Amino acid sequence: MSQGLAAINQDVGALAAKAREGKLQPQEFMGGTFTISNLGMFGIKNFSAIINPPQACILAVGTSEKVLVPDESHEKGYRASNVMSVTLSCDHRVVDGAVGAQWLSYFKRCLEKPQTMLL
Repeated sequence: MSQGLAAINQDVGALAAKAREGKLQPQEFMGGTFTISNLGMFGIKNFSAIINPPQACILAVGTSEKVLVPDESHEKGYRASNVMSVTLSCDHRVVDGAVGAQWLSYFKRCLEKPQTMLL
């Protein structure tokens, strides 16, 4: 089944609401290949998540925080920027580490420039 971005957004929102309410049914989270685990909402900066068998990967998402980063184009030589830590764990029997690293690099570019996801 193929869905557009709006439909995916709507489905994810509905499932997230059910999960927050503790009403998510097993059939609604079974059969996936990739999990996103977000502890950022609890102020956790980074963590390692354990892959849910038989899935191939899990992405651990930490909180974002404002930090000063070097920026030579700025008059002060630095600027405030939001920084977030994510950790990808892969089952290397299914996803080679180099492929996981390439995916993380692409994910980083998408977060830094979200408009590229629409191209």
